[in-house]
Amino acid sequence: MLKLVGAAYLVWLGIRTVRAARRDALILTGVAAPPAGPWRAFREGVVVEALNPKTAAFFLAFIPQFVDPAAGSVALQFMVLGFVSVALNTLADIVVAFAASGIREGAAARPSLIRHLRKASGAAMVALGVGLAVAKRPS
Repeated sequence: MLKLVGAAYLVWLGIRTVRAARRDALILTGVAAPPAGPWRAFREGVVVEALNPKTAAFFLAFIPQFVDPAAGSVALQFMVLGFVSVALNTLADIVVAFAASGIREGAAARPSLIRHLRKASGAAMVALGVGLAVAKRPS
């Protein structure tokens, strides 16, 4: 059931991305205003990451390897290691955001390129969703 829900979500994201391709090209050229401010985008990102089961799976599978029960409070060690992981990931995300900002400025001069890239990424998401829905479990 989870696989089908994930597949449907990918297809929905893909369709939404294709439909938004024209609007996004207009936003980049300054013809249209962006649909959300930076704080809304930040809040949505936090919610998506907090509800992402891969995040919980990562923390539950990776971090316990570095927790030493003999070294003190296991809960405190887990929180410190989790904080370090979040801080490093945030730093990497900030670098990516600044790089994307520079790329965005160059791409703003070519709205048709942006539209085509968005359509292609939307089509790829739809294809991945369909592929996931029809994938058989290996025997």
